Amino acid sequence: MSPLLDLSIRVLAAVLVGAIIGYERELRAKGAGMRTHVLVALGSALFMIVSQFGFAGAPRFDAARVAAGVVGGLGFLGGGIIMKTKNHVSGLTTAAGLWVTGSLGLAVGCGMYALSGICTVLVLVCLEALNFYSIKLGDKEVNAVFSSPDQEAIKDALTSMGRRVKDYSLSKQDGGYKVEVTLHVPKKEYGVNLLSSLSSIPGVQLESFD
Repeated sequence: MSPLLDLSIRVLAAVLVGAIIGYERELRAKGAGMRTHVLVALGSALFMIVSQFGFAGAPRFDAARVAAGVVGGLGFLGGGIIMKTKNHVSGLTTAAGLWVTGSLGLAVGCGMYALSGICTVLVLVCLEALNFYSIKLGDKEVNAVFSSPDQEAIKDALTSMGRRVKDYSLSKQDGGYKVEVTLHVPKKEYGVNLLSSLSSIPGVQLESFD
């Protein structure tokens, strides 16, 4: 096999790996989709190829230095995806996906096709299979806003929610009161059932829910 053909297969394999993982992210409408993952994998593979063959004749040749730089650069790229709001952090899985896609690109750039294929399958298992369980297991923080002309009704509503109330803020508004509540609820309760439960609390009106 000619050197050019070998290197071409490596970058094409990197594109394939990035496209597979990026397609899964596209299906979930994530910010970093197929194009981003393809570019990360392709760039990482090219960096690895350049580090292996571009400086092979240099007197102080060390292919690992470029790979280490790629790892640091991917961490910077992933950090820009992570967003933190008052009660929620998003983008962690996408950032981790880009990081592992970059590592797959490095592996493909080294010619480790079989290992890259196995790891790609494991990434998809992690993103898809474990996502199914993460939806059902654990707890979730929910922000809700209630209003009522009667302050006692709001207090009764907070009491009825019991230990699910993590924090709340009560304020007075024209013609009544408003309370912003942070709830700690099981993920399996989140959705229509929880919305119906909060909407049916007597004496108060559910203004917003997220």
